Amino acid sequence: MSSWIILLTSVLAAVVVVELVRRALRWRLIGEKWVLAAPLVRRCTWPGFTTAAVVTAYAVYEPSMADESISPLIQRLLSLAMIGAVAWLVIQAAFAVTDVVLDRLVAVEGEGNRRARRIRTQITLVRRVASAVIIVVALGAMLFTFPQVRALGAGLLASAGIAGVVVGIAAQSTLGNLLAGLQLAFSDALRLDDVVVIQEQWGRIEELSLTYVVVRLWDERRLVLPVSYFTSNSFENWTRHGSRVIGAVFLRLEWSVPVDELRTELYRALREHPLWDQKDWTLQVTDTLPNGLLELRALMSAADSPSAWDLKCDMREHMVKFIRDKYPEALPRFRIDSPEDTADTLSGLFAGGGGVRETRQPGRAGDESGGKEPA
Repeated sequence: MSSWIILLTSVLAAVVVVELVRRALRWRLIGEKWVLAAPLVRRCTWPGFTTAAVVTAYAVYEPSMADESISPLIQRLLSLAMIGAVAWLVIQAAFAVTDVVLDRLVAVEGEGNRRARRIRTQITLVRRVASAVIIVVALGAMLFTFPQVRALGAGLLASAGIAGVVVGIAAQSTLGNLLAGLQLAFSDALRLDDVVVIQEQWGRIEELSLTYVVVRLWDERRLVLPVSYFTSNSFENWTRHGSRVIGAVFLRLEWSVPVDELRTELYRALREHPLWDQKDWTLQVTDTLPNGLLELRALMSAADSPSAWDLKCDMREHMVKFIRDKYPEALPRFRIDSPEDTADTLSGLFAGGGGVRETRQPGRAGDESGGKEPA
């Protein structure tokens, strides 16, 4: 009975020590000076309690404290729990350390934002790989606590070549995605918060893992794609070297439209708009259309793609209102030629002058004369 009391007392003492450490890290004199204190408290509190309790119990426990039939089982369970708790604590400590770096990178804006997003992507993927490796090692250590598994492992080592081929074939897709994720992260082809166009869908990279990529679309839907998709298919990355975008607005108007006046009005409206970055703009006649209209293209630049979209919509609305109010004759119209108008035109051409249309006028009986009226 005294042995069990010693065990419980030791476990409680270990938990109290962890609690004292946690309170010390939350102390203002330490927490404000050491940036790692808050992430460690947030991430490692429960893993720390668990690890302290399990490790202390494993160290203090003696086989004589229980029946000989269940003593080996208790030791085995304690060893498995200790391996799992230590792995949990190591993973959370690694996440706490990287959280400090990630929090600083999130706050970076301006010219350094692109490089910060690249580093964030790489750190996120590396710590996920490290977590997977730690979990695999912990599971292997748990299995090798069983003598039967150790004997089986020695036999498997002899056929490692065949096993490796079988596992490689079975996990070809998973390994391909894993390598593709690392390639994307370290080739700087794709980063978190990048603006991309995939399958004619506009969105931002919300999550980039070792197996899949989550794209948050403009309407708050999520497009989930395997990582290998981005290494085997083409996609648009609008923030590869910068976020600045040039938007285009097309107007189709009559030939009578005064292009110079429209160009002056566009520049005036752009100067007063807060989303224009004061850099690029132009208004040009880019095409003559078969339906008798002119195609005008207005270009304008903005700091990023959402701003460019709003700027294009605002300028399109402004120019439509300006043309409707000032030059309504330049608005596009549909032209329809009736068969009679076509016949009149042809008869006028063949007559050599203004077209004349003959009509029968009512007269006296037997009067064969007819009147003529201009077409």
